[in-house]
Amino acid sequence: MRDRADALYVAGGADFVGRRVQLATLAARHAIPSAYTQRDFAEVGGLMSYGTDLLDMYRQIGVYTGQLLKGAKPADLPAVQATRFEFVINLSTAKAIGIEVPPTVSARADEIIE
Repeated sequence: MRDRADALYVAGGADFVGRRVQLATLAARHAIPSAYTQRDFAEVGGLMSYGTDLLDMYRQIGVYTGQLLKGAKPADLPAVQATRFEFVINLSTAKAIGIEVPPTVSARADEIIE
């Protein structure tokens, strides 16, 4: 806090996800704009998130697992990469920390939390 960060980006990882409420709360309390890789952070008060659509990712895992259970050899299956991403903005947090989200940015969001 002494050096006053201009913004905070929190990458994915189990340690961060387990402390998502604490991270989002501290960033909001100190009015630090924050971006995260999972929507869970925006849902608990983080400013915004942009990352893999987890429901789509789990669906892809199910399809891949189904192919394996039907006898496909793992070496014959292609590597699977995320194809759907989601952008979530928490307008309540934006207002609380004094940020006005431009309409052009809001229009690009997959979800707006009010």
